[in-house]
Amino acid sequence: MSEPSPLARRGRLPRAGAALAALLAVVAYVVVQYVSGSRSDPRCTVVSGNGDGATYEMNAEQAVNAATIAVVGTRRGMPERAVTIALATALQESGLRNIRHGDRDSLGLFQQRPSQGWGSERQIMDPVYASVRFYDHLKDVPGYSRLPLTVAAQRVQRSGFPQAYAKHEPDAALLAAALTGRTPATLSCQGLPGIDPGGPDEVRRALARDFGRGVLPEGAPARGRVVSVPVTGASAAAPESGTPQRGWELAHWAVANATALRIERVAYGDLEWNAGDSGALWRTTGARTRDVRIVAGQ
Repeated sequence: MSEPSPLARRGRLPRAGAALAALLAVVAYVVVQYVSGSRSDPRCTVVSGNGDGATYEMNAEQAVNAATIAVVGTRRGMPERAVTIALATALQESGLRNIRHGDRDSLGLFQQRPSQGWGSERQIMDPVYASVRFYDHLKDVPGYSRLPLTVAAQRVQRSGFPQAYAKHEPDAALLAAALTGRTPATLSCQGLPGIDPGGPDEVRRALARDFGRGVLPEGAPARGRVVSVPVTGASAAAPESGTPQRGWELAHWAVANATALRIERVAYGDLEWNAGDSGALWRTTGARTRDVRIVAGQ
């Protein structure tokens, strides 16, 4: 067999190099997709406080919206049942995503329509405003807390598919129990601090947006990256100021917002959630805190 000419060898080398480059490009693409996919879509998990093994998973965007819906409800004095109805409605209407499209001019978490008097497009796309409007309509439904969930939701929404809300009730009930603080340490998220803009000032602004300006003491000194939130402020879900339920409402809200606000740690009572821990579960610390302590990245 004759040896290939130098020209033939030179022809093969570029082809081999091109093939190797293509292979490396494919490997790099897969790695980037794996890493960026896992980092851009962190998961949050809610577990049942009843020990029955029930769970619900959502992404970071859904967790933030669910927490806002729940907090707006308790802030307005609505019971946990109302929060469950609101969450089930948003699960059906938008999948807990603040979307800019829908049937005709429907928008946002609850697919509210500007043409039907729900507010302007800008207002409806504000999750706090949209939640307030939903609860305002729900409280005007006589005996809503005793009605089947799908009936109560339909009285507000007037949907073309009124039975659709019922299928979301188990998941909404799990979320409501955790986000109103009734079931401690039942919400955990794979927080990814450092990806999105955030920090202590953003945490304070977000707390005031959802809980109201009184959630933090006026003139409280800044403590570096730590935002210390007093467990005060009565609601229908936690009627006594300073109850553990109120503390867990605040703590779960912080964990749900971990990615959006670059929150690294949340501590309450003798438990702590750390974004850097494997599984990002609540763990016993051996120390006890009276306030909810939120450590934000810079």
